[in-house]
Amino acid sequence: MPNIYDAIIADHDQHRALLNELADTSGDSIKRQNAWNTFYNDVKSHAAAEEETFYSKLISKTWGQDAARHSVHEHQQLDDLMEELNEMDMSSPGWLTKFKTLKHDYEHHMEEEEDEVFTRAKEVIEDSEIEGYGERFEARKKEERGLIEEKKEDSLED
Repeated sequence: MPNIYDAIIADHDQHRALLNELADTSGDSIKRQNAWNTFYNDVKSHAAAEEETFYSKLISKTWGQDAARHSVHEHQQLDDLMEELNEMDMSSPGWLTKFKTLKHDYEHHMEEEEDEVFTRAKEVIEDSEIEGYGERFEARKKEERGLIEEKKEDSLED
């Protein structure tokens, strides 16, 4: 089983590929719909699992509190963009414009996380403290996949 860093990077690599695939699509095509649905569901479950496993551990460290809060804030901003895209007509020029914003912002978030947050986390969190977190992340991500619609309904009620 991968460690937490490798598990998150593997997801990021898949997300980068999906972002590039989406950028190469046009209109309300089946290819765009399928890529978007895969991206949307995977990123939603990834972010929730990441917050509940990795970021919860970072928050327990003095240094990690600001980094975790910053990343969770970025997750919220990205989530808002994804929800807006989810409600838009995929064939509209506005969809592509907003998607390009999402792509840029998410790529920045992944780079920052992998380069800055992971580097610092590896310095302050002993491997023994997060042993098994890769498995916990994967298991939580799987659970979150089943909660996406329920959480969406809950947020609509707020």
